[in-house]
Amino acid sequence: MKKHLTVLFFSILLGACSSDNGGGPMSDDVDPAPTSFERGPILENWADNIIIPSYESFAIKLEALNASFDAFKTDTNESNLLALRASWLSAYKVWQHVSMFEIGPAEAVGLRLNMNIYPSNTEKIEGHIASGSYDLSLSSNRDAKGFPALDYLINGLAENDAAIVSKFNTTDNDELVAYFDAVLSDMTMLSVQVLSEWKEGYRDNFVAADGASSTASLDRFVNDYILYYEKYVRAGKMGIPLGVFSGSPLPGNVEAYHKGNVSKELFLEGLNAVQDFFNGKHYGKSSTGQSLASYLDALNTVKEGDDLKKMINDQFNAARTLVEGLSTFKEEIATKTPPVEMLLAYDEVQRVVPLLKVDMVSAMSISIDFVDADGD
Repeated sequence: MKKHLTVLFFSILLGACSSDNGGGPMSDDVDPAPTSFERGPILENWADNIIIPSYESFAIKLEALNASFDAFKTDTNESNLLALRASWLSAYKVWQHVSMFEIGPAEAVGLRLNMNIYPSNTEKIEGHIASGSYDLSLSSNRDAKGFPALDYLINGLAENDAAIVSKFNTTDNDELVAYFDAVLSDMTMLSVQVLSEWKEGYRDNFVAADGASSTASLDRFVNDYILYYEKYVRAGKMGIPLGVFSGSPLPGNVEAYHKGNVSKELFLEGLNAVQDFFNGKHYGKSSTGQSLASYLDALNTVKEGDDLKKMINDQFNAARTLVEGLSTFKEEIATKTPPVEMLLAYDEVQRVVPLLKVDMVSAMSISIDFVDADGD
């Protein structure tokens, strides 16, 4: 009889505890029930509506860039130089949307390192043009090709447009034209290869790896995504030229240095791409699909009482607002001592990092697999 009374007592006690927790917030020492969330739809949305369409758009922009250079070669004048620059910038802006996808085919060929190492090594470029002998597939030539090399050739080759056109119009311009062609051919070949591999098998492999482990697609790509924002957007496009890590500004390290008034434009394009990806926004469209944001929604993730998804988007927006209010990056860094407004904008850009790298991955039970010496 005593045994039955004891069991009844503990049953009533447990029932009362359950009733107290069920009617209000979870107590601090009780873990919430695990949320079931299918990762496959996120991977499908990424592959079919963002990654592959971005690569397709980039391929089209490179075709247009090649066509513009063909027109410039045929009729080398200032009007066609301006058209060539416009095609270069248009392709460069789309590049900001594909640069973050350094996984699978892009990782295998080192697409980012082959497309956009800046500042470019202008002495090396001039040496290659003079000798007519070079191999752009060598890793040692990554700083002499890609978008930064084209930036030098169409914006920095001489002091003004007339002088640049004259360089291409000289009787011994064959080596210069050949080098420009070689850089474009290298960029086109690499981008076509990556897109083809995504369409011809890697897409299915990417989506199929929908588990929750360090080798699964979502875990791997989240790491790559955060690394890209931290190292290439925050640091590369802004922090390094500002001198945040070196102690003194480095205006020569801004992206598209020779066309210095577009570095801010390229940064904002990259920032938009990162935020759009977070929200699962389809490339070139207003529609959205399953995403990191919807994953956080499903987990009902809050930080200090606020919705984490909203906090991340609010911080992206705060960073964008301050950057939009700046002059060109080159002007901010070169003419202001110290560049206070740009440093304040950088701080807002930096505040996104711990939200992604600490709070988001913690909620998703994803481990960070890289170490950035710059810190969080």
